[in-house]
Amino acid sequence: MEDYITKIIVVGVVSWTTAFVLVRRIFPKRTFDFSNRIVSTIHATLAVTLASLSVEDWKCPICPVASKSSHPKMQVLAVSLSYLIYDLVCCLFDGRANMDNTIHHLVSIVGIGAGLYYQKCGSEMVAALWVTEMSSPFLHLRELLKELGYRDTLLNFTADILFAAIFTFARMMAGPCLTYVTLSANNPFLIKAMGLGLQLVSTFWFFKIVRIMKHKLTKRSTMTNGIKHADTRRKMSNSQFQHS
Repeated sequence: MEDYITKIIVVGVVSWTTAFVLVRRIFPKRTFDFSNRIVSTIHATLAVTLASLSVEDWKCPICPVASKSSHPKMQVLAVSLSYLIYDLVCCLFDGRANMDNTIHHLVSIVGIGAGLYYQKCGSEMVAALWVTEMSSPFLHLRELLKELGYRDTLLNFTADILFAAIFTFARMMAGPCLTYVTLSANNPFLIKAMGLGLQLVSTFWFFKIVRIMKHKLTKRSTMTNGIKHADTRRKMSNSQFQHS
């Protein structure tokens, strides 16, 4: 791994940690998770932007395949690697280090680290970063709105729908295509294994999201019907009162 990449990772970890401390000071009454999700939203937005800017040819965003990584792509990956290291430590401090979340972080860290070490597969890995982070702002928005008091509101429900739709498109439509390209190309075994592992984790989360959205849609429908029935009963009561 080149020295400038190591420096970006170290500076990045320090910068993400500093950003978290600043957010905690700006919102002292909010939870640890609230502050971390704001930092995570900043990273997701930055990662998608940098990944888009590093694309050499939008006619073939993942070209050249299995080639030496360009400096811009390695820098993008280094920034996100520094964030993943910060976020994994944050999750440990906050007690959110459940099994699937930890596996996701470790797979991503090892995968990006391998890409930076071999200095190969930059196009595929930046594309994977773009795919995985596309839905993240809406994931964090859902939880931020809940803490701000907008749980079970139309705004929160809209964020749920947007997250589920973008996640499904990115992870279950674009993701498998990218995984196939990565596995079929002449890439190092470790990178192939990490690509497949990330897709398996994404598939696991997809089924969890389907169950959650099914529950939310049922709950939303029940609430809507309840409100309609209440309005109908109120109107009937008012009508009976006026006639009596």
